[in-house]
Amino acid sequence: MTDEDSTFDMLAVLSDPVRRRLYRYVAAAPEEVGRDAVAEAAGVSRSLAAFHLDKLVEAGLLAVSFRRLSGRTGPGAGRPAKLYRRAEGEHAVSVPPRSYEAVGRLLAEVLENAGLDRELQAAARAAGAAHPDGPADDVEAVLRARGYEPFWDGETLRLRNCPYHALATEFPALICGMNLALIEGLAHERWSPALDPCPGGCCVALSKNKSD
Repeated sequence: MTDEDSTFDMLAVLSDPVRRRLYRYVAAAPEEVGRDAVAEAAGVSRSLAAFHLDKLVEAGLLAVSFRRLSGRTGPGAGRPAKLYRRAEGEHAVSVPPRSYEAVGRLLAEVLENAGLDRELQAAARAAGAAHPDGPADDVEAVLRARGYEPFWDGETLRLRNCPYHALATEFPALICGMNLALIEGLAHERWSPALDPCPGGCCVALSKNKSD
């Protein structure tokens, strides 16, 4: 079996609509979640949720950890709960095969070596302002449409997913600067985006300006 075949099999697990709902809920959660919470959110029984969640774990789409939710330890503390989170790594299929990541890596290397950070940021800021992908006054919806998976952390809007993760890992200064500029273009004047990395997520966070 080729790597492409393995990816096809992995993504085929999501063909079941209930399984997709469970995966989306876990993937969007800022923290690990237990079976009860997932079952309630998806509107299914705990046993059915457990079955599908474990299928997603077997496919490599979710990861598991065990922790006592009560915080107690020792005898009488109860069994640790099985918690789920989105697994690390990316899974993509292109038919016919394409290699946009290789081109992106090459372009990023050229831009970094040429010192064109400011030019890239200016282009990204303009692109964000020109194509908001949603209502201009609903930044959260715009970011969700772009794949950032926003969630609230107190008064800070954090981004669960980095759409440019592979390139940001290899060219952090270049790509994170571009990403910040892009989000500055997407966000209107009532928001202040800043570099404030979310563990396992995006390097940018947003806060509302005090005047709002």
